[in-house]
Amino acid sequence: MNYYDQRSRSRFTSVLDNNALVMLIAIHLVVFVLFSFINVFYFFSFEKEIARVHFYQDIYTNLAIPAGFREFLHKPWTLLTHMFYHFEVWHLISNMIWLWMFGYILHDLTGNNKIIPIFLYGGLGGAVAFMLVYNLIPALHADIEGVNAVGGSAGVMAVAIATTMIAPGFRLFPFINGGIPLWVLTMIFVIIDLAALPINNHGGHIAHIGGALTGYLFIVLYRRGYDGSEWMNNFYDWFTNIFNPDKPKKKNTIKDHLFYKSRRAPYEKTMNLTQQRIDEILDKINQKGYGSLTSEEKELLKRASKEDL
Repeated sequence: MNYYDQRSRSRFTSVLDNNALVMLIAIHLVVFVLFSFINVFYFFSFEKEIARVHFYQDIYTNLAIPAGFREFLHKPWTLLTHMFYHFEVWHLISNMIWLWMFGYILHDLTGNNKIIPIFLYGGLGGAVAFMLVYNLIPALHADIEGVNAVGGSAGVMAVAIATTMIAPGFRLFPFINGGIPLWVLTMIFVIIDLAALPINNHGGHIAHIGGALTGYLFIVLYRRGYDGSEWMNNFYDWFTNIFNPDKPKKKNTIKDHLFYKSRRAPYEKTMNLTQQRIDEILDKINQKGYGSLTSEEKELLKRASKEDL
């Protein structure tokens, strides 16, 4: 099946390719369902309490990002996996609802290439802030043993802040007194998000703040001419093209090969050679001298001498 047939027949794949928000939410749901089944397998393989311990040691700790730097060096992949895994279903649902609300607006305003990079940057920023606060603050460092974090809250926070910075006056529910400004929804989200965290979950608070700061910095740099999403999108295109050899390559057209990369011009401009034109050139020489002729006039005069005009 060639590339064009595949694109026309696979509607589900087309939806994922054309809507990064749907793909991002789908990844979270698939990951949650997959590891929920694994959790069920542990539940039926061991006694209840023992099953929890084994699942935590074998699965959870290899997906969650640890607070300690030494433990993180043994599990560097958790920098990515932690932001796609949710242990509790309500944590997943709340994050996906907020991600859909802000992501839909961001997708509408900026297109398909910003939401996943901003989410990833937010997750990374939240993870770095989470580890820094537990390693630099002595009061928290004393309790660092066994502390870890999972969830995409920091990435969702980055998407929310970035969307609000782009269009703070974007109106929601226009039938209610002309609409509710987007910044009001963001304030509600931030208040609910921070209030939902346990009072003793200092790392969670810092991670969410780190995600928000990352979303803010992304838009600030973007307005100054640096697009942090470009290299991610280029890498994604390169990677997917490996598995689609029939897919046309970007910036590799026939026009570029035949003309714009050629040393010779695609055509040469040739002026008509007539006796009247030669007489005009000779009159110009008599009046202003040979040095006043243009390169084209000199070329015409040279051609006239060869053709005996």
